[in-house]
Amino acid sequence: MRLWSLHPAYLDAKGLVALWREALLAKHVLEGKTRGYKNHPQLDRFKTSTKPLDAIDQYLAAVHTEAASRSYHFNQEKINWKYKPARLTVTQGQIEYEIQHLLKKLCVRDEKKYKALKSRHAWEAHPLFTIIEGKIEHWEII
Repeated sequence: MRLWSLHPAYLDAKGLVALWREALLAKHVLEGKTRGYKNHPQLDRFKTSTKPLDAIDQYLAAVHTEAASRSYHFNQEKINWKYKPARLTVTQGQIEYEIQHLLKKLCVRDEKKYKALKSRHAWEAHPLFTIIEGKIEHWEII
């Protein structure tokens, strides 16, 4: 499971679809609707938030917005649009790690997207996250 801290705009088509599916799985875990992935490290930041379901719905909403901007038809009924806005943090080290991880994937999967992003200097986090100083997050599996 990869719940990107990076803005979903940086993902290629395959990555965006995978993120949608994985975020929906994460939502099911947080709702207690599945047995698997209960202790997945990527979920720690959602579990420790004051309102985990609001946070995951907000996360999904941003993914849905990016998908819609590309004319993809993700099922918006999967999101509780009445979520209360949340803010989570992500470290600069985590963002840097994810940038390199994504570029490696894009180099293989989507050369055009890779070339467009490889020399980018400023990267945005997913709208749910505020970037703070720090190393790679403790929950990241390297």
